[in-house]
Amino acid sequence: MKDCNQCGKCCTKYADGGLSVSAEEIALWEIFKPDIARYASHGEIWISPETGEQLQRCPWLRQVPKQNKFTCGIYLDRPDDCKFYPVTVQQMQEDECEMLEVKDLRKPKQAQKTLDKIMADSRPPYLSENYK
Repeated sequence: MKDCNQCGKCCTKYADGGLSVSAEEIALWEIFKPDIARYASHGEIWISPETGEQLQRCPWLRQVPKQNKFTCGIYLDRPDDCKFYPVTVQQMQEDECEMLEVKDLRKPKQAQKTLDKIMADSRPPYLSENYK
């Protein structure tokens, strides 16, 4: 499995209504990050504060100038769905994640173990355990 190359596919695929956020996350944003909370409405995220409509793209996704790379403007405060992604190799394959290599597709169980190690600091262990 390759290192993440910041292609942004994960962010662009799920930004337009494909993410969930907990009431606890929203409550923390309201207290500590009201600029992020502005984009949450009725348990949904990335809602335009001006129109109330679902945004087609995460308002915090930034393209690196003159490169095909992306960064997150709220990386440390991003939703858990973002922190936990990707959960499975199958999900990565469906999303055309550029971290996958041919060897990962040939040995998906080994690739899942590698992914779980890579993501160990980003997500709770029960997520990996559910997909073994």
